[in-house]
Order: sequence, then structure tokens, then C-alpha cells
Amino acid sequence: MKDSINIQVDQTENLATVILSGEVDLYSSREARKIILELASRKVPIIIVDLSGVPYMDSSGLASMVEGLQKVESYKGKFILSGLQPMVNKVFELSRLNTVFTIYEDIDTALNELDEKNAPVGG
Repeated sequence: MKDSINIQVDQTENLATVILSGEVDLYSSREARKIILELASRKVPIIIVDLSGVPYMDSSGLASMVEGLQKVESYKGKFILSGLQPMVNKVFELSRLNTVFTIYEDIDTALNELDEKNAPVGG
């Protein structure tokens, strides 16, 4: 059996970052799915999944991300991906999921974009 994925969750009142490290495959995607759906069940307004430490993701990993997106969108939250590595990005492009998800180059860019969108107008 393959090594388990490393998952770190940092959460504030309105934002959760889920940092994944390792391959997201049939075995490890269950852990990621469980954590993402748990956050969604608590209706966390913004969930960012950082994939910068993920060199490989198979279809079960994609399915977990899609399910997370659907759950978060069901309560009008935001589900964001960041840091897609070349092979993972290719999987998203081939499946055309890159047109469905909000994807940022890295987590800092995602956080900066959120800050700009939530900044007061004329401030």
C-alpha cells in the first residue's frame, strides 16, 4: 500500500486552507475527501485546497475535488484550488475541470485576490 497523504488544515472563522502533500490517489483521496466534506458540512465560507505539494492526482482525487466544489457551492461558499503542479494541472486541463474550478497559481495569490475582492470600495 502506498504512503498516506499528509493533510494540514488551518482554519479561521471564514476561511479554511487544506494543504495536501503527496500523491492523491484511490487510497489517499478518501482522507482528503473526508476533511473537505467535513469543512463543507460546517459551511465554511471559503475553502482553499493547496495542491502545491501534490505531484500526482488520479480520477478519484478529481472526484473528491468535484464533490467538495459541489457541496461548497450548494451553500454559496467559495471552493478554490491553488498551486497545481504540472502533472496535476494537465489532468485538470484534459478533463476540462480547469474551466469549472477557481484556480490560482499559489495560495498567496488566492488569499490576495480574496482580500482585494472583499476590500471596501473607494478605500
